[in-house]
Amino acid sequence: MAVGIKDVARVAEVSPATVSRVLSGRSVDPAMHERVLAAVKSTGYRPNLAARRLRSQHTNTIGLIVADIRNPFFTAVSRAIESLATARGLRVILCNTDEDPAKEAAYLELMHEERVTGVIFAPCRQWVEKAERLEPGFPVVLIDRSLASAGLDSVLLDNERMAAELVAHLHAQGHRRVTGLFGAASSTGAERRAGFEQAARKLGMDVTTIEMPHAADAAERVVTDLLSAPVRPDALVASNGVMLLTVLRALRNLNLEAPADIALAGFDNNDWMEFVGGGLSVIEQPVEEIGRNAMTMLLDRLDHPDAPARKVVLAGRLIARGSSGPRTANNQPIGA
Repeated sequence: MAVGIKDVARVAEVSPATVSRVLSGRSVDPAMHERVLAAVKSTGYRPNLAARRLRSQHTNTIGLIVADIRNPFFTAVSRAIESLATARGLRVILCNTDEDPAKEAAYLELMHEERVTGVIFAPCRQWVEKAERLEPGFPVVLIDRSLASAGLDSVLLDNERMAAELVAHLHAQGHRRVTGLFGAASSTGAERRAGFEQAARKLGMDVTTIEMPHAADAAERVVTDLLSAPVRPDALVASNGVMLLTVLRALRNLNLEAPADIALAGFDNNDWMEFVGGGLSVIEQPVEEIGRNAMTMLLDRLDHPDAPARKVVLAGRLIARGSSGPRTANNQPIGA
């Protein structure tokens, strides 16, 4: 005999409406939530997703659209989101855009076709710039991206302040010629670039910034050309962990090392970074907190669709390691 919601409700000692709220990912008392999940497991109840889709016009599924799944930042954030979504009875569709506006548009259309409950989204700069004129058709929470208007919920790092903290660290180490590498398609890269430039100029440093292409081969050529120039900077700042890896690859190919030949610092604290030489100096992002905030904000938006949009800005943590060490005879400008 098929098990229904009423059977689950009887075992959990709650109302069928409460069972429906839990299974649809809406907020309920934590103790009731746990009882319902335990009852679902003990009764073997399996919801009729097709029928629910016809009744509710959504599928108990959320979309998670990230800019670059190669970037461990997005991997870690996705894991935190998926964990909380699963606990709320929600499924996750994960999509990767490679900062490509065409792929973003295609995946957003897919979200409409799948009638998702909501979307957590890390869009490229072009989408952010036109977002005020768009109507997604479902709740959207932005991660790692900011929006000038207050129309959408968002959670992100305090990018300008963290970039300034990296610059101040390099300045304290004696570095005066600094170059920053920032993503050309990312609003996050633009914010970090702004904080980097402002802080470096305030400290009287010789500052250069480069907008990096997304393609790995093209990015490595840019870095190789920079490091092969007659005059190298004292230090490089890379806007994310993927760029840091690109810089390390170029340094190896040119038989250069950090910090002996050039100091290096950046964003993201991936597991391998402490084992490279004396370790890479980085801004560690609160990835799990970003993921938890994004998922919580989406659930709150489902319960309170007319509430004012919220923007959560989180601080990172500077981890100073060997790669940003003091200036030495080797990392003076060539010919100095």
